[in-house]
Amino acid sequence: MDRTRLESSQAAIIIEGRRNWLQSMAEREASLLVIEGADQGTRFLLDGPMNLGRGSQNPIRILDTEASRVHARVKPQDDGWLIEDLNSSNGTYLNGRKVKSAFLESGDQIRLGRSTLVFATAASERSSVAYVDLVGGSSHEEHSQIIRTFSPRQPAPLHTTSPEDQLLPDDVLHVMGEIAEQAVRPSMTLSELLERVLRMILKTIHADRGCILLIDSETGMIVPQASVSSVVPDSKQAAVQARMPVSKTIVDYVIKSGKSVRSSDPQHDVRFDPGQSILQAGVKEALCVPMQGRIALLGAIYLDVTEVERRSRPQEKEAQHLTDEKLRLLTAVARQCALAIENFRYQQSLVDAERLAAIGQTIATLSHHIKNILQGVRGGSYLIDLGLKQSDSELILKGWNLVEKNQDKIYHLVMDMLTFSKERTPTIEFADANEVVSDVCELMEQHANEYGVKIVCSPDDNMPRSSFDPEAIHRAVLNIVTNAIDAAESSEQTGEVHVETIFDDEQDQLLVRVTDNGPGIPAEVQSTLFNVFESTKGTRGTGIGLAVSRKIMREHGGDILVDNVPDGGAQFVLHWPFSSEAAVEPAGSRTISDLDS
Repeated sequence: MDRTRLESSQAAIIIEGRRNWLQSMAEREASLLVIEGADQGTRFLLDGPMNLGRGSQNPIRILDTEASRVHARVKPQDDGWLIEDLNSSNGTYLNGRKVKSAFLESGDQIRLGRSTLVFATAASERSSVAYVDLVGGSSHEEHSQIIRTFSPRQPAPLHTTSPEDQLLPDDVLHVMGEIAEQAVRPSMTLSELLERVLRMILKTIHADRGCILLIDSETGMIVPQASVSSVVPDSKQAAVQARMPVSKTIVDYVIKSGKSVRSSDPQHDVRFDPGQSILQAGVKEALCVPMQGRIALLGAIYLDVTEVERRSRPQEKEAQHLTDEKLRLLTAVARQCALAIENFRYQQSLVDAERLAAIGQTIATLSHHIKNILQGVRGGSYLIDLGLKQSDSELILKGWNLVEKNQDKIYHLVMDMLTFSKERTPTIEFADANEVVSDVCELMEQHANEYGVKIVCSPDDNMPRSSFDPEAIHRAVLNIVTNAIDAAESSEQTGEVHVETIFDDEQDQLLVRVTDNGPGIPAEVQSTLFNVFESTKGTRGTGIGLAVSRKIMREHGGDILVDNVPDGGAQFVLHWPFSSEAAVEPAGSRTISDLDS
């Protein structure tokens, strides 16, 4: 096998592997990613018709006070996904335009109230995308009937085409603006970004097929990254011929010289064997331009017109369809596309770097906390071992108490880690907030007595049953009460923790107020109090509990307020909206994390 065929085979293997990966992504259906608002970072998978809004009955619940209870609906159609506004108070906006009903494209931005969601789907990767074959590449000096070349830095001549073929300045500006808009729209993958730009290019230049080939930074090979075809095969044989052949000779010339190329009629090029796919596909004209980034050449864009398209337009049979004017326009677009690729890679590098830094910080912090807990377990085990040797039951009991306390610590640490790391929709049911809070107080009473702290629980007799996740609220209140007990232990007086439940019928919300008589919270600490791994308790705290509690409250559409008490101590107020809606978790309500768990 010669070098050309070997490289072509390797490129085919790489693109096939990428295509298989895209296929697996496509099977995960469409999704909505919140990029702005209280739910920022949450991704919802779409599975059938689903409502959006701030009401707890919505499969996609948006914690935004300016969103309606049932704001909009997304639903699948034969032609794709559709979004409908459900008579919301503030309206539904798609890419900045108010809509009642509209089809969605991957990368579209949906605004509900103050929240912005990006629609993404890999379904477009399954469309009629032509497979790319790099063919040719002989040692001949001819360049496949190249009839025009120029450098992207070369000034445009005054008359490059006939007046009827010239693009008007307004048209050029409009096209460049459209391409720029496509390039900066949010994309889940680089292939999605490039395919979107390709579709816009084909629509503007009126070519039949196009592909973007990038230079692999590790191997130096030219690898097809995205391809689009407007030619729909009408038979099995046509489907085989729909594989897009790209002249490797032309691409190599563009990559090495950095010049844009317009070629014509490769069927009369003596270097091509009549059996090669580039001839079988009936390629009549082609454009190939370099993608020059800020520093290096990233690859090339290749477009062509086929004999099939020519036959559908007999009046243009002898005319050149891909003109010098379009070649220059494509060259300018390729520059924009290269800059968009560089920006995408830069953003990905930043995200990867931040992710690695966060992982390193998490591992270091958790290792420190787990080490402290294990030291307590080892201390208890030592006392148990010593008590067994001495037949001292009192020493054994003391050691077991140490082990049991540290077992509770490791349990709560793991539960907080799971709660904080997973984006989940609360399991809503009708429950009594008084019962949840009273259970927390009973559970922590013995722990408080060990620290010499008194717990006073004052439930609101007028508290109605409401729709919320009782297990999650229990955990949020438990973390706050535990912190209050630790703070009250440091009080100069007898430590006290007051836990109250309040129903605010004017604001239509439920409140849990936890007050301690400890030393209070320093002003310089309050701004970072809810940051993960920020703890004011030294080695006794993990720095996760408060972050978990706030996350739970915000999942319920509420929050936590904190302030110091004038007489000394701190007060935490957990609040979330009252709801008497149907308290059943909606079918199909899922996030990405739910599927991974």
